[in-house]
Amino acid sequence: MSRLVYRSVNDLKGFSLKNCPSMPEPGRILMCPPDHYDVVDVKNPYMAGKVGTVNRNMARRQWEGLKEAFMAAGKSVVEIPSVAGLEDMVFCANQTMTGLTPKMERVCLLSSMRHPSRRREVGAFEAWFKAEGYRVQALKTKASFEGAGDAIWHPGKRLIWGGHGFRSEPEAYEEVVDVFEAPVILLKLVNERFYHLDTCFCPLTPESVLIYPSAFDAESLELILKIFPVVVTASEPEAVRQMACNAAVIDSTTAVIHRGSASVKRHMEALGLKVLEVDTSEFIKSGGSVYCLKMFLY
Repeated sequence: MSRLVYRSVNDLKGFSLKNCPSMPEPGRILMCPPDHYDVVDVKNPYMAGKVGTVNRNMARRQWEGLKEAFMAAGKSVVEIPSVAGLEDMVFCANQTMTGLTPKMERVCLLSSMRHPSRRREVGAFEAWFKAEGYRVQALKTKASFEGAGDAIWHPGKRLIWGGHGFRSEPEAYEEVVDVFEAPVILLKLVNERFYHLDTCFCPLTPESVLIYPSAFDAESLELILKIFPVVVTASEPEAVRQMACNAAVIDSTTAVIHRGSASVKRHMEALGLKVLEVDTSEFIKSGGSVYCLKMFLY
C-alpha cells in the first residue's frame, strides 16, 4: 500500500481497510503515578475554575483503581517515575507515540508539545523508552504533535487516525507516515472541548468506533463513516461530563471507561465488549480520563 496521508473521502479512492496489513495489539501499558499531579493553569476548557482543586489522596486512589482495571483486562502495567514540577506528566498518552514498523521494530516518536510546561515532560519519556530498547526518534518538523493523544492506531491494522486543529498540526503527520510506515487518515477537530482526538474518537473494534460527532468538521465525519461500518455516537452530557470517548479499549474485547455513561456502556456491551467502569473525576478536572492516563506499549 502507498504510504499516504488521507485528508478527504476523495483521497480514499483505491484505499481498502482490508488491504491494510495487520499489526499486533499492544502487550503492556505504561502509567505515570500522580505524585505531583495538580491543576496549576488553564490549558483547556475543563481546567477553568479548577486551579488548586485537586484532591491528591482521591487522585491516587482513582489512579490505583484504573491500574487495577487494566490488569483485570489482562494487561501488565509498568510505571515511569513522576517528576516534581511536571504536574501533567500523569497524562502519559501525550509525550510520545509508540508502535511497530512492518519489520516489527518497536518505535517511540517523541512529541512536540504546544504548551511550554508540557515540553519539559518529553525528556523523561525519551530516557525511559531508550532504556526499554525502543528506537526513539524526534520530529524534524517544527509542527506541533501531541503523540497518542492525537494519533490513534486502528485496532489490529497498520493504519493511524490523526487528529489536528488544536494541539497537533497536519504537517506533523507526514513524518508519522514515514516513521511508522503506515498511512494516516486526518480528522479535523473544531470544538475546543475536544482538543485531542482521544477525547472524541475511540475505536472499539476493527469495525466499530465511538465518537462525539460535533467535535469534527463535515469532511472528517465523512471519513469516519467511510471506514467504520458501525459508528456509535455519545451524547453531549456523556461526551463532556463523563468524557465517555476517552475510554481505553483492550484487544477489542474490554472497554475501561469513566463511570456513569449508561448509554455508551449499553452500546459497548451490545457490540460484545466487557465494560469496566472506574472513577477518574479528579483527572477530568484537567480534561483527561482513562485514555489520557496510559500509553500502550508494543
